Amino acid sequence: MSHVRSFGATPLMRVLSRNPLAAAGLLLIAIFTLCAIFAPLLAPHDPATIDLPARLSPPSATHFFGTDELGRDIVSRIIFGSRISMMVGAGVVSVSLLLGVLAGCLAGYYRGWLDHFFNAILMNAFLALPGILLAIAFVAVRGPGIGNLIAALSLTGWVGYARLVRAQVLAAREKEYVEAARALGARDFRIIVRHILPNIMQPVIVQAAIGMAGAILAEATMSFLGLGVPPPAASWGAMLNDGRSHLFDAPHLVLFPAIAVMLAVLAFNFVGDALRDLLDPRSRIAAGL
Repeated sequence: MSHVRSFGATPLMRVLSRNPLAAAGLLLIAIFTLCAIFAPLLAPHDPATIDLPARLSPPSATHFFGTDELGRDIVSRIIFGSRISMMVGAGVVSVSLLLGVLAGCLAGYYRGWLDHFFNAILMNAFLALPGILLAIAFVAVRGPGIGNLIAALSLTGWVGYARLVRAQVLAAREKEYVEAARALGARDFRIIVRHILPNIMQPVIVQAAIGMAGAILAEATMSFLGLGVPPPAASWGAMLNDGRSHLFDAPHLVLFPAIAVMLAVLAFNFVGDALRDLLDPRSRIAAGL
């Protein structure tokens, strides 16, 4: 009874052909994903190997992006840093999406005091506090690490998904197919899972793609502050922090990690825009898809 819209490969290819930025973003995401998965095979050197005689070496045939203050190869550290960024980004989006969908569905479907608790009290309370400060406080108490970093960044990340899902569920629960399922005796859980969620996931998917960009940037920020993954693990934010004292005598220490962060954030934003054009009927009509 639910009317789930499905799109084949043809609209996607049209979007990519008409939006070269989306195609470039998809290519960059594929590159970063491959780097994250096959980092030990792709890295030309061990990212933790210290070579003091070669410290602060400029880009060369041996070290394509040069070396840092301990003589470690920057290319290898950027490749291994993609593993941290992609892992933290995917973890933050997954946890935030799970919590947000759960809270948004409960608030939007049952309304009443449950909606008042989630929307007026809990969500507004988290929105009133700066997310980065909450994350810093959480990691300062719990200690650095990938698990704690994901939990810290998910503390406020779920609120955006919850508000979006709540608004979508409020509109979907009044649709005819939901009323028909309810009249046939379907339980609330079945109505939410089988009839409401499949019809409201399009904007949530777009939000998740853009949320990956925000999570990667937040991870770099936390690592720059020394609250990310502890050394000697390679992280783009930690590389920026290590290189800021050599900004003028060895700018490649900052330049290449900054470019990696910028490209990753831009890639997910470009793909998020493309998904919006693909999944939003109004955008599809305007674009002639």
